[in-house]
Amino acid sequence: MTGTLYLLPNMLGPADVASGCALSDVIPEEVQAITARLDYFIAENAKTTRAFLRTVAQAYPLARPMQEIRISELNVNTQTAALPGLLQPLLDGQDAGLISEAGVPAVADPGANLVRLAHERNIRVRPLVGPSSLLLAVMAGGLNGQSFAFNGYLPTDAAQRQKRVRELEDRSRRERQTQLFIETPYRNAALLEALAAACQPGTLISVATDLTLVTESIRTQSAARWKRDVDAGKLPDFHKKPTVFSLLAQ
Repeated sequence: MTGTLYLLPNMLGPADVASGCALSDVIPEEVQAITARLDYFIAENAKTTRAFLRTVAQAYPLARPMQEIRISELNVNTQTAALPGLLQPLLDGQDAGLISEAGVPAVADPGANLVRLAHERNIRVRPLVGPSSLLLAVMAGGLNGQSFAFNGYLPTDAAQRQKRVRELEDRSRRERQTQLFIETPYRNAALLEALAAACQPGTLISVATDLTLVTESIRTQSAARWKRDVDAGKLPDFHKKPTVFSLLAQ
């Protein structure tokens, strides 16, 4: 009998009980308990996964000492040929947890190919409840929650980025669809400046930063209003902070 591949949600930022952001605020107790009983994990980064497990262990003792827990890395550098090996323990009957650096696995995350292969190998896949920055941004942005699309990262080249923004704005206008995207946190300001400059004045732009954390900030307003703020140097406090951007053309 094969094991189960659990899709384990992670926090969207570090747990800090002193500041009011605790693991139990965003990760259900049942999910913590399942995480604690596993001794094989597939993760983007072994070091940060151990830090997460130490946080879980404060409420639920781990099945094994940390040094005995196996963590295999799966990230953008992982070759497709390595995926079967990651699933071999499950084929041998061992349960495993696929965990993202932040949020839920396989969504804006390199785990999707592994999940697909698990289905091909008839391995049971069980998604567990936890925070998704994308869905939280859709919920809180006030844009169209009936139709939305996630577009990943936009080009870093200024001309190409402007072209892509206008393409997404045109699509949003035609389909009445909210367009979501993210950026490397230290480039948040450059992206907001590009959005304010490239979009039509009435297009709504939402900026959602540090979702679920005590420093959370969500703001939706027109491109024209954002441009005035940008020109006045009134940027959100989002430098080097995970942020989801979304737009809806009017």
